[in-house]
Amino acid sequence: MRALTLVPGQPGTLAVTDVDEPEPGPGELLVDGIAVGVCGTDREIAAGEYGWAPPGRERLVLGHESLGRVRTAPEGSGFAPGDLVAGVVRRPDPEPCGACARGQFDMCRNGRYTERGIKALDGFAAQRWTVEADYAVRLDPSLEDVGMLLEPTTVVAKAWEQVQLVGERAWFEPRVALVTGAGPIGLLAALLGVRRGLEVHVLDRVTDGPKPGLVADLGAEYHSRPVPEVAEAVRPDIVIEATGAGQVVLDALSATGSYGVTCLTGVTSSGRRLEFDVGAANRGIVLDNDAVIGSVNANLTHYRAGAQALADADLGWLRRVVTRRVPLEDALEAFEDGSGGGHEVKTVIDLER
Repeated sequence: MRALTLVPGQPGTLAVTDVDEPEPGPGELLVDGIAVGVCGTDREIAAGEYGWAPPGRERLVLGHESLGRVRTAPEGSGFAPGDLVAGVVRRPDPEPCGACARGQFDMCRNGRYTERGIKALDGFAAQRWTVEADYAVRLDPSLEDVGMLLEPTTVVAKAWEQVQLVGERAWFEPRVALVTGAGPIGLLAALLGVRRGLEVHVLDRVTDGPKPGLVADLGAEYHSRPVPEVAEAVRPDIVIEATGAGQVVLDALSATGSYGVTCLTGVTSSGRRLEFDVGAANRGIVLDNDAVIGSVNANLTHYRAGAQALADADLGWLRRVVTRRVPLEDALEAFEDGSGGGHEVKTVIDLER
C-alpha cells in the first residue's frame, strides 16, 4: 500500500512510498484511511527539525490528524466495520509517570511517551492503518468530510478546560475572550468559546480571504489590528494565543483585564530575539492576579469532548475550514506554501484518491 513517509532529521526525504500492509494485533482495529490533516508540526518534521522513526526503522509514516473507516474490529471492542474513527496521537510510556498512569498522558512528566506520526510510532498518512480500540474515537457519520479536524479540536478542548480549571481558583465568570490567530487552532478555539457563551474576538493579520467570514459566521468579531489595540478596546478576560509568533505571544501576556487567564497553544521557534519590558509584564501579572499557562496535546477526555463539539457544529462551516484537498500521490504539494495570502486555512491529504 501507499503512505507518506520520511527519514526524520533529514530534510528532502518526504515521499509517497510503498509500505507493508498493516496487520492488526490483539485488540486493534484495521482502518481504511480517508484523510489526514497537515499542520505546522508535520511541516517541521518534513523540514528535518525533529521526529523519530519507530525502533529499528529508518522511515516514519507521517500524519497525526487522522480520519478513517473501520474495516475490521475485534469482538467486544465496541466498534464495528463502517464506523468513522480517529486515532489518539499520544501513548504513555510502558513504565508511566503518575500522570500517564491516570490517563493524563498529555501531561507526561518523564517525556518517554510516544506519538503517532511524530515520535517512534507510525502515523496515519497511509491507505490503511491500525489502532488499539482503547485509543480510537468514534465520530458522528456526518463528519466524513471533516473528521480530520478532531485532533486540532482536542487541542483547544484541552486549552479551554485548562483555562476553566485555572480560573476557578477564585470566583470566575468570564465574559470576553480574545483568540490570536485565525488558523485552524484559532478558529476552532473561537468555535468552542462561542459555544461557552462568551463574547469572542479573533485577531489575525489578513484582511480578506475566508477567515473574516468564518469568524463572523460564528457570531464572533474579527480584527486585524495589533494585539494591544484590540485588548485595550475589548478588555478580554481570557486570551487563547494560537499563532506562536514571538511578538504576538509577548503582547498576549499583557492583554487581559484583571484576573485574566492567558493560554499559550502556539509553539514559537527559538533564535529570534525581541525587546520586552519584563518588569512591566511581571508587575501587571502579579498585581492583577493574572495567570499564564501553556497547553499542548490531549487525552481521551479531550478527544471525546472534541468529537461532540464537531458533531454539534455547523457542518457547512466546518467544510469551509478545509480549504485545500490534495490526493495522496500528490501529497508533497500539501507541504508547499499554501498560505495563499491568507486564503488558505486547512490543508488535508485525501487518502482515498
